Amino acid sequence: MVVAGLVLAGIAAALHVVIFWLESVAWTTPRARATFGTTEQEAAATRELAFNQGFYNLFLAVVTAIGIVLVAAGTTGAGAALVLAGTGSMLAAALVLFLSSPDKRRAAVTQGAAPLLAVVALVVGLAS
Repeated sequence: MVVAGLVLAGIAAALHVVIFWLESVAWTTPRARATFGTTEQEAAATRELAFNQGFYNLFLAVVTAIGIVLVAAGTTGAGAALVLAGTGSMLAAALVLFLSSPDKRRAAVTQGAAPLLAVVALVVGLAS
C-alpha cells in the first residue's frame, strides 16, 4: 500500500505542477481561461493573484516529490511526513474549494481525489 500511496501522491504532485503552469505561466491564455472559466478581462485583472496561487500549488508538489524520494531512499519517517503534509494540504485546499464554491465542485473533486487516495493508501500502508 505504501507504493500505491506514493504513486498516487506522484499523480497528485504532477497535477499540481500542471495547475501551477496554468495559474502562474499561462493564466491569460485561452487554454487557462477555458480551464478556469474566466474572461480575458477577469484573467488580466486577477493575474497577480493567480501567479501567487500557482506557486502555492508548485510548492505543495515539490514537498510531496521530495517526500516520495525520501521514502524511496529508505528515510521513511521524514519522507512520509512530507508526503502527508503535501497531499494533506492539497486535500484540504480541495475541500475548501468544494465547500466554498458550489459551482467549482467538479474541479475540487478532480483536485482532491488523488491526494485523498494517496493519504489513505499511505496511512494504511504505514500502519500495516
